[in-house]
Amino acid sequence: MEIIKTYLEGLVIIKPKVFKDKRGYFMESYKESFMKENFPDTHFIQDNESSSRFGVLRGLHFQKPPFEQTKLVRVIVGKIQDVVVDLRNGSKTYGKYYSVILSDSNKKQLFVPKGFAHGFLTLSKNAIVSYKVDVDYNPKSESGIIFNDFNINISWRLKNKEIKVSRKDSRLLNF
Repeated sequence: MEIIKTYLEGLVIIKPKVFKDKRGYFMESYKESFMKENFPDTHFIQDNESSSRFGVLRGLHFQKPPFEQTKLVRVIVGKIQDVVVDLRNGSKTYGKYYSVILSDSNKKQLFVPKGFAHGFLTLSKNAIVSYKVDVDYNPKSESGIIFNDFNINISWRLKNKEIKVSRKDSRLLNF
């Protein structure tokens, strides 16, 4: 596996080695020894999976301290635009966002440390997204930022009229 650093400290892309032949492919999607070596303070406790249709945007979600989550996000089927926003007070990149395409063809994974809001937009007909977390979900700690926040000004790959958000996410506040 290869680690690709981003301009947001701690946020990295993990690119697995993919072995392809005429039968298909094989890859290690998760390896505990690799994680312990590169992210020794992270211990994932749960796997989550979601399915979304074209244009569905989930996010931008986060949990407030002390229930912040580290995530390892990957796409099993389809293609998404994955976006994170740095919420760490005192960070040089506080309020900045990072966007990356994750897909079943590029096999990239996004390691999202604590202190980031996270969301994704489905760009394919359907997408199945899998992500690991290191802290249980706590409903009293959940929060989020509206996807079209004017302060952050995320450059989404679809027009606002094509984007579908849940009623709950449409009520999120600005940064």
